[in-house]
Amino acid sequence: MRLIRGQSHLKQLSSRADSPLARGCVATIGNFDGVHLGHQTIIDQVKSKARALDLPSVVMVFEPQPREFFQGDEAPPRLMPFRQKVDALLARGVDLVLCLRFDQGFREYSALGFIDDVLVSGLAVRHLVVGDDFRFGCDRAGDFALLQAEGARNGFTVEHTRTVTVGGDRVSSTRIRNSLAANRLDEAEALLGHPYTIAGKVVYGKQLGRQINAPTANLRLRRTPPLRGVYVVTATLANGRRYDGVANIGTRPTVDGTRPSLEVHLFDFAGTLYGQRLDVTFRHALRDEVKFDSIDALKDQIARDQDEARAWLRAQND
Repeated sequence: MRLIRGQSHLKQLSSRADSPLARGCVATIGNFDGVHLGHQTIIDQVKSKARALDLPSVVMVFEPQPREFFQGDEAPPRLMPFRQKVDALLARGVDLVLCLRFDQGFREYSALGFIDDVLVSGLAVRHLVVGDDFRFGCDRAGDFALLQAEGARNGFTVEHTRTVTVGGDRVSSTRIRNSLAANRLDEAEALLGHPYTIAGKVVYGKQLGRQINAPTANLRLRRTPPLRGVYVVTATLANGRRYDGVANIGTRPTVDGTRPSLEVHLFDFAGTLYGQRLDVTFRHALRDEVKFDSIDALKDQIARDQDEARAWLRAQND
């Protein structure tokens, strides 16, 4: 079990004689949306200390993210779905990811209650890495100083995170969202440490793509994406094979204009992908999402999008 979901499962795990948390852990807390260069540095801090103490490394995240709980649909777009974030954290070498549900009950948790129930009784934390501006507990009453004081009482130490800058400014999820919204994909890649990618499971769509000779793999997005429009992409299948193609990300205004979705047309691919995971990497922006007057007009534009995408791909290979 590398993902622990909820306090009840944490309690069950910590009570077992063979628990990986039996001797404690080194932990950090945050949203980790995007698992960008700043997050990667924090993870490296945690892993380094965990190796020194011969303890497991733990990253604590929340679902929904706190700003989503408080702001609802007005919350900033996510850089990646939850499952993709967990996979990215584990791929960085984290031993355990703890996901706590952020609901009204959790929002009312006192700062001391959180320390006692989650950090001490649940995780048996021995060392904690958080930002020196970290706030937690009901009305954000808990802070770095309180963690240090309670750590001295409960046998754990607290270390502040290191700041990572690119181009003279701090790397942050907000900065990456702004880069993506402006289609500055190279800038987003520099902040993330890798090209921007959305991963998800292929679901059944309305089959419109097949009717207009552009079949698509459809990934349902639970939240508004940080970028919108038509892009040249490279998609990686579950078997590791990669295909170039064109993707539309947004609300499909010509068809229904409601739920956000990601539709990917793969060049030179034959077969079905339903139920499979697809990793879609955004490489080049072609145009904004537009509502067309008819399906025929949409079909003509899709053909032009494909031609432009193939031309861009050829230019990259020259």
